[in-house]
Amino acid sequence: MEVNKEKYAADLSSIKEARARISSFIHKTPLMTSESLDAISGRRLFFKCECFQKGGAFKFRGACNAIFSLDDQQAAKGVVTHSSGNHAAALALAAKLRGITSYIVIPKNAPQCKVQNVVRYGGQVIWSETTIKSREETATKVQQETGAALIHPYNDGRIISGQGTISLELLEQAPRIDTIIVPISGGGLISGVALAAKSINPAIRVLAAEPKGANDAAQSKAAGRIVTLPETNTVADGLRAFLGEFTWPIVRDLVDDVITVDDTEIIKAMRLCYEILKVAVEPSGAIGLAAVLSDSFRTNPAWKDCNQIGIILSGGNVDLEVLWNSFSK
Repeated sequence: MEVNKEKYAADLSSIKEARARISSFIHKTPLMTSESLDAISGRRLFFKCECFQKGGAFKFRGACNAIFSLDDQQAAKGVVTHSSGNHAAALALAAKLRGITSYIVIPKNAPQCKVQNVVRYGGQVIWSETTIKSREETATKVQQETGAALIHPYNDGRIISGQGTISLELLEQAPRIDTIIVPISGGGLISGVALAAKSINPAIRVLAAEPKGANDAAQSKAAGRIVTLPETNTVADGLRAFLGEFTWPIVRDLVDDVITVDDTEIIKAMRLCYEILKVAVEPSGAIGLAAVLSDSFRTNPAWKDCNQIGIILSGGNVDLEVLWNSFSK
């Protein structure tokens, strides 16, 4: 599938520019393999460990690219965003590195471990209600009052370009992979990954992994338009957002399919990551492995030739109290 550079908010060129801009700040994350998980899945799996990224998640790449793209006049007024956790912490850390103020709007139901990360990195926390509407309205109010630059968690070409640097690394580390499985929420991560991967190798498959309790992307792909849900219900707190105007066209055109899994499958995959890979991942980070192990993937003849699979372990910021409770159930 060829990538039309004129159609999207980012392209291979902007992703390579992002890599040059952020390379001195980010970690080049390791690629892990496991013969045990290969045997369980019946495929060769390559785990891109973004849980080891600064801030504990892939989000630091996009946040770093966005903040270091600002001119000095814009940066002096600070930045503002709304996020349930990982983008919030990533933006606070990137802002700290540039020496500017960050205003972080966080919903009241955000995991405590992610809020603590924002505070640790010096972000100014502003609370909102749990709805996307409340988050956006609060962020807009802060922006109007401070003049800070709004850095959207995913619906921003700079963010998409930053996240796309994962593909550049992954395809250097494992050039023979034929499939990449990526968590999907607002679509910033998978948009960047798909744009870069399909520009480098048009034959590569890019599959999204999504919770059944927040399956708006699967519904959007089926309907051919953005579908939003009245509510979401999933343990994967990082996968509760909806696609945006910049991410949807990329997901529509370049993502080959969406695999949905239930929370039980996600928790099982988390446990395998802990017990076999020895890697701490949050539910959103484990969903790619859950997708590979799901019956819907294993029995789908369309994916029988997916033999060498890159899986993005997107983050490791897990609330340990919630983790223990989920395992005990």
